[in-house]
Amino acid sequence: MQITVDSPASAPQPLSPYYSQVARVEHADGSALLFLSGQIAEGAGLAEQTQGVFETIDALLRAHGATLADVINIRTYLTDITALEEYGTVRRRFLTGTPPTSMTFEVPRLFRPEALVEVEVVAAVGPRPAACGSL
Repeated sequence: MQITVDSPASAPQPLSPYYSQVARVEHADGSALLFLSGQIAEGAGLAEQTQGVFETIDALLRAHGATLADVINIRTYLTDITALEEYGTVRRRFLTGTPPTSMTFEVPRLFRPEALVEVEVVAAVGPRPAACGSL
């Protein structure tokens, strides 16, 4: 098993230098689990922030040869749980297949005071194509 952490240049960069955005746990057969750090996004309201969060998650997954269809677990942190339906409406535009396992929490605040939502995911991907090279 090999573990690699990075913040791919092809995706929006982290808001702080103190964490990596992706931990890739690669198994001997080339399959891997991707653990993404919690993602927040700028925006005027919850729907706009959620859109940005999932666009960033999509970019991070694609940088590792995965897609949103590979997400197996999602954890969502909302500053207002009564906005769950609004969040879910946007989320369903991105996660269109079988829903992943999921946990949602209401929290008093997030990393940035203006953030209304933070999302972290785990994705499972098959063996890496030879053309991808090493991280």
